[in-house]
Amino acid sequence: MSRSAPSPVPWLTAPPYRVPRHPAPVSLRLDGNEGQPPSARVAEVLEAIDPEAIRRYPSAAALEARLAEEYGLESDQVLVTAGGDDALQRMCRAFLSEDRALLLPEPTFGMIRRFAEWSRAPVVSVPWTAPEYPIDEVLTAVDDGTAVIAVVTPNNPTGGYATAADLRRLSEAAPGAMLMVDCAYTEFADHDLTAAALAVPNALVFRTTSKALGLAGLRVGYVMGAAPWIAALRQVGLPYPVSAPSLAVAEACLSGAPQNSDYVQRVISERRTLRDTLLRFGCRVDPSQGNFVFARTQRALWWRDALAGLGIGIRAWPDDPLLGDAMRITCPGDADQFDRLDAALETVAAPAAVLFDIDGVLADVSRSYRQAIEETVRAFGGVVAPGAIDAVKRAGDANNDWRVTQILLAQQGLEVAFDAIRRVFDDLYWGSSEAPGLWRLERFIGDRAALERLATRYPLAAVTGRPRRDAEQFLARTETRRLFGAVVTMEDGPAKPSPVPVQLALQRLGVTSAWLVGDTRDDLEAARSAGVLPLGVVAPQADPVSTRQHLLDVGAARVLDTWMDLEGLLP
Repeated sequence: MSRSAPSPVPWLTAPPYRVPRHPAPVSLRLDGNEGQPPSARVAEVLEAIDPEAIRRYPSAAALEARLAEEYGLESDQVLVTAGGDDALQRMCRAFLSEDRALLLPEPTFGMIRRFAEWSRAPVVSVPWTAPEYPIDEVLTAVDDGTAVIAVVTPNNPTGGYATAADLRRLSEAAPGAMLMVDCAYTEFADHDLTAAALAVPNALVFRTTSKALGLAGLRVGYVMGAAPWIAALRQVGLPYPVSAPSLAVAEACLSGAPQNSDYVQRVISERRTLRDTLLRFGCRVDPSQGNFVFARTQRALWWRDALAGLGIGIRAWPDDPLLGDAMRITCPGDADQFDRLDAALETVAAPAAVLFDIDGVLADVSRSYRQAIEETVRAFGGVVAPGAIDAVKRAGDANNDWRVTQILLAQQGLEVAFDAIRRVFDDLYWGSSEAPGLWRLERFIGDRAALERLATRYPLAAVTGRPRRDAEQFLARTETRRLFGAVVTMEDGPAKPSPVPVQLALQRLGVTSAWLVGDTRDDLEAARSAGVLPLGVVAPQADPVSTRQHLLDVGAARVLDTWMDLEGLLP
């Protein structure tokens, strides 16, 4: 008898949890709400761990006892878990089922809904649209089937909050239900509701070391409440959820940790400033009590992509029906990082100029420079395989076509002097008495009227690896030279990917922020290094699919079909 292959249970339909990130390299992650970098004390604790502790199964008893003492509880009223997520999932396993519903104000922490669905429980959603917890709407939704009421305060991702009075009203109105009081961000709130929640007879309180303590990578959380409920949570989880090193570091960092540290105060200050900035840029921003600012704007996905182009990651939810117009930015709690964020926001929202590479962006060089590369390689006994030129340019440090030619020859074992390559190349490009120059085959890409329109709004500059003679000739012949307030060429300094050419363009235009459109890795890396927003464009001769992905991977905020698409992005 034949049998079909095993399959997951049919109700397991949601895709795995995934943060939809831009592929650009990011060096400042403000999309996960992680806290400050750990102190040197963490390394000291790890170094001092007894190897026997690694060999044996870990016990969280000491940390649970220390937490119980801090909150005036008994040890059996505290359970240490693998992050707050583990504790929340245990609560759903213990208290929810097919006929026991979760009442969930949304939007909120997305894993809570998943945990309930894994328990086959109904989820009753209540809209949470204001900063304040929607207490009246939640109370209206309570019925005999309500088993758990979620209270995430401060709320993730919105920064909204509940009050002690809300907890008391919920407890009194739904004595047969449990309150899931998630206080992961409470260190940043105006009021810590931990004590108030512990005073409520039907609440479990969830805390974490991931946020204010900056220990997200250790995965240490804890839940507190009445002993029978904590015992139930122990029953439905793994017996050794947290490693010995994580327990040791968490205990050391929690001991005497101030609730209002300098870091927390910096975050609160940054939160106010960041909200004011986003309001100035036209976003709708409610006050937040988390370590982040939440904003709504129809350009949320553009903000995510643009900041990724500048090396900064923020959170967006492009596929979420409740959050498609939302973004969330973690406050770094660091003066230098916040200054970097502030400058990047200004660059995205209010660029002072637009910079262009020439080749592949304004000039179709597929029958000029490209052909000159191929013919020069052949002149020295080599061949140019399909895609070889693009491969060299994608590797970077190839902003000069003479250099590209030399690399192609070297790849075939042909070592040719740079000056010899340059002479042959220039004869082909500029022509001789025997043959007209290939420069005649270049054409302007796009609509000159659109460039003129753009020049009425922003100062323009060309930043190119061309020799000055080549650049000036092309701009003059296409009657666009007058539109450019600056033209930076190879004679002006080191080639891209050095940021120097981009910085020179900014200086000559007298501005400090700009966007740049380029078609190569070198263009984009030069822009990013100079703090200029990098936009890619697919050159006429390039494969559109692979080129688009390559440019995104190396740092383009967006990849345009043509530079004229700028008009739809510029503020």
